[in-house]
Amino acid sequence: QVQLQESGPGLVKPSQTLSLTCTVSGGSIETNYYYWSWIRQPPGKGLQWMGAITASGSTYYNPSLESRSSISRDTSKNQFTLQLSSVTPEDTAVYFCAARYGQGGFNLAQDFHEYDYWGRGTQVTVSS
Repeated sequence: QVQLQESGPGLVKPSQTLSLTCTVSGGSIETNYYYWSWIRQPPGKGLQWMGAITASGSTYYNPSLESRSSISRDTSKNQFTLQLSSVTPEDTAVYFCAARYGQGGFNLAQDFHEYDYWGRGTQVTVSS
């Protein structure tokens, strides 16, 4: 059974960089056709796809966040990470890592019900 677990600081100060790690067990992040995403949900708002990394290491980002985002991976640890720079209080949200199978004709940023695996989420608050 594939399990995803987010980890990282729950409180970050404005202007700093948020760093989160997703540890995957029960399956390899190098599995073909799988996309490994970061998704967040601000208080009272819907889910927002942030970006993803593929089995081969290619990355994709939400254009609204691309300038501040960086997703990377460590295959030896079966982990992938998110770094979000220059954070503000508007970045306060529950952050999820999630994964889904896909080949074509799908939308990582909208079809959230199609995701196969989800972490439990971790609350991150940006405050001074």
